[in-house]
Amino acid sequence: MKTALPIRILIAEDHLIARKGLNAIISAQPDMKVIGEAANGQQAVAEFRNRQPDVTIIDMRMPVMNGFDAISTIRAEFPAANIIAISAFGGDQDIRRALDLGANSYLSKDVLHHELIEAIQSVHKGERYLTAPVAASLATKLPAPNLSARELDVLNLIAQGESNKQIGYLLGIVEHTVKNHVKSILGKLQVEDRTHAVTAAIERGVIHLKS
Repeated sequence: MKTALPIRILIAEDHLIARKGLNAIISAQPDMKVIGEAANGQQAVAEFRNRQPDVTIIDMRMPVMNGFDAISTIRAEFPAANIIAISAFGGDQDIRRALDLGANSYLSKDVLHHELIEAIQSVHKGERYLTAPVAASLATKLPAPNLSARELDVLNLIAQGESNKQIGYLLGIVEHTVKNHVKSILGKLQVEDRTHAVTAAIERGVIHLKS
């Protein structure tokens, strides 16, 4: 009887310990084999081109090229690529963006071992796999905030602790205009103050603090 070939897996994760941890869990499975690793999105794309794995696990927060751009690049060249997005952040906007770009699954980094294995097996079959917390996040049905590019600029500067006056100086606009942008941001995020705006935006994946 012919033995089934192991599922060939590429891991793209910039943190060495996390990458080796994923490798150890996967390598312990008799039907799976890690065939390559990458420490940033650019390397992930190059490794995919060279190895064309059965399943690719891609961290969303990586240097040089982030995971979202890596997924987009890979899927543009290889439409049938089976990809698992993984992140320490589980905001609904991040999840939707990754899935819209072509990821078959989105996992948080605190995913249980058996869920990781189940995700790989499902994605290898071309199926979508969502854990209960990720599915619940998507089911909240919060409307997309649809912040403008300028509002995102303002929100990122708020997250950096800048005052309205300083934001105006940095963006080359008057303070009154900044206040109008802040008011619009609060309304779109359905929060009452700047602090909660930043918290909500980070939790939902609207903005990302630099690590």
